[in-house]
Amino acid sequence: MINVLHLTHAYRQAPWRIQRQWTGAFLVGALILAMISALYLDVTAQAAILGREIQYLQADTIEVQHANADLQTRLATLLSKSNMDARARALGYRPSEQGEIHYVIVRGYSHASGVNLAAVNPPVSVTVTPPEYTQSLLDWIADYLSTPAAGLAANTVP
Repeated sequence: MINVLHLTHAYRQAPWRIQRQWTGAFLVGALILAMISALYLDVTAQAAILGREIQYLQADTIEVQHANADLQTRLATLLSKSNMDARARALGYRPSEQGEIHYVIVRGYSHASGVNLAAVNPPVSVTVTPPEYTQSLLDWIADYLSTPAAGLAANTVP
């Protein structure tokens, strides 16, 4: 009995060791929690930064679209009939009179007949798909199971 008491006494932990183990376990848990929190904050910060960059790019896209629309409006204004007439008159041009127009006839020239907007029948493509690509799995299994029997009869196995 003295021997048993001596063994339990030798293996019993001191109270300060138990306290150290609990403190160590708490600190390891706190460290793991801090690492997970830091990882979460890093991912969240990167997502927020990318979201802000997307917003900036969308704003730039809208700004470029507005500038493009403004340029198209200015071009339409410059190419309007009244503006073109005024610019042509400022350069010394005037409308032609009936006797001032001369046509040149060129031998061998045939004018374009116009654009045909009718749908043309698309060319029929003849693509032959090998039977390996159109055969189902069940068909393949049936062929495979029926082929060895015929192969054994002819003394050949596929």
